[in-house]
Amino acid sequence: MDHYKHFTLIERESLLFLLGSGKKISEIAKIMGRDRSTIYRELKRNTKKMDDYIPIKAQKQYEKRRKKCRKHKLLEDPALYAWVKDRFLNHHWSPEQISGRLSLEESAYSISYNTIYRAIYAGMFDTPEQRRSTGNHGMKRRLRHKGKPRKRKDSTENRGKLVVDHLIDARPEAANQRLRFGDWEADTVIGKRGSACLVTLVDRKSRYLRCMKVSACRSDLVADAIIAMLQGFPCETITPDNGKEFSQFKRITEKLNGAPLFFAHPHCPWERGTNENTNGLLREYFPKHFDLANVSDETIRFVERELNTRPRKCLGFHSPDESFLK
Repeated sequence: MDHYKHFTLIERESLLFLLGSGKKISEIAKIMGRDRSTIYRELKRNTKKMDDYIPIKAQKQYEKRRKKCRKHKLLEDPALYAWVKDRFLNHHWSPEQISGRLSLEESAYSISYNTIYRAIYAGMFDTPEQRRSTGNHGMKRRLRHKGKPRKRKDSTENRGKLVVDHLIDARPEAANQRLRFGDWEADTVIGKRGSACLVTLVDRKSRYLRCMKVSACRSDLVADAIIAMLQGFPCETITPDNGKEFSQFKRITEKLNGAPLFFAHPHCPWERGTNENTNGLLREYFPKHFDLANVSDETIRFVERELNTRPRKCLGFHSPDESFLK
């Protein structure tokens, strides 16, 4: 074990005093309890001439060298930093998706998602304005659940009751176990109240997303959107929530070659976890109270493509596109 101790400022001041007293290096080393080589090295590192030794200047040079004498952070590499920043800020990938995709592609770079999380919380991706601000939480607000409001446990659902033919309990086991393509979960994403909304469909097996904007959250418009989006796609079952926008489920079944709708139990969003998770991803692009009427169909197609090409941990870091289409 190395018991070497670095010079302190007090020792440096003592060294200057002893040098000024005319002591030889061997005498100084004996008085200070140091090896002669240590004294010679201290003077060589921090002076050009023996009589130029200044303790405070030597201390600052020592501190500067100590800062450089460390293991460098992975994200100090400009190429890796730029790649991670682009995927996190521009494509909304999570740290785990970034890390997993690098591993899947057998990249020359390797970084753990914990390292990326630490960098985000340390403000490595923050703008100068965010760093100067005392109230700004920086880029950690771009993380999926950071600051996301939660429903109170005692909150009640005020939507009307919907009489349905099938509950999720009767859904085939193949759909429950994600054994096939074509078992979809359905929901709507509301922006500004009373304005346009998004109708979303997510394939349970591949997490493949279909998304369409309708001018209002009405049952006839929602039914038309579901029928249009699933034309030409495999459709075995559809699992929506109990919203009244799905009240035309019989027409949907008739138009989609008899594909039944199995409704989740009220107040049980985890029974449609795939769709709820995807809606959370959509909220990164279209926050709550955002007026979707101003969003073009091209923008919606772009966001849909972004999510379908994003790697997923549950798919072995393949994308829904790769799993569903190929």
